[in-house]
Amino acid sequence: MFDLPIRSVMERKKFITAAPNTTVSQAARLMATKNAGAVLVVEDDQLIGIFTERDVVFRVIALGLDPRETCLRQVMTADPKTLSPNQCYGHALVIMQENGFRHVPVVEENLPIGIISSRNAMDPDLEEFVADQRRREHYR
Repeated sequence: MFDLPIRSVMERKKFITAAPNTTVSQAARLMATKNAGAVLVVEDDQLIGIFTERDVVFRVIALGLDPRETCLRQVMTADPKTLSPNQCYGHALVIMQENGFRHVPVVEENLPIGIISSRNAMDPDLEEFVADQRRREHYR
């Protein structure tokens, strides 16, 4: 799995974009709707930042900011590290581990096309575990 290109592992269904003037409250509703942990902040089709569930806690709530009044531009991580869809997934995991984050935008020709998360590494193993567990329960 770690040698697979990011393109084959990245989350497309949970890929959310929002404008920098989107409020934190609006972004949180988008994230909840898609069950996503991050929003890519895009302006003129270009990635300018990323806003994550941890940002809600540390950069908004902990500082006492009003999520209905605070815009993403104020609390996002500007110019985030990005990855190419052709890089291997193992490289993405190393980047996340070394930098202490869980989500990395995937960019191709300067356009955001998806997002990769540390959770992607667990999903295949979890799916296999659940399938094995169901088989065991079926035969009991």
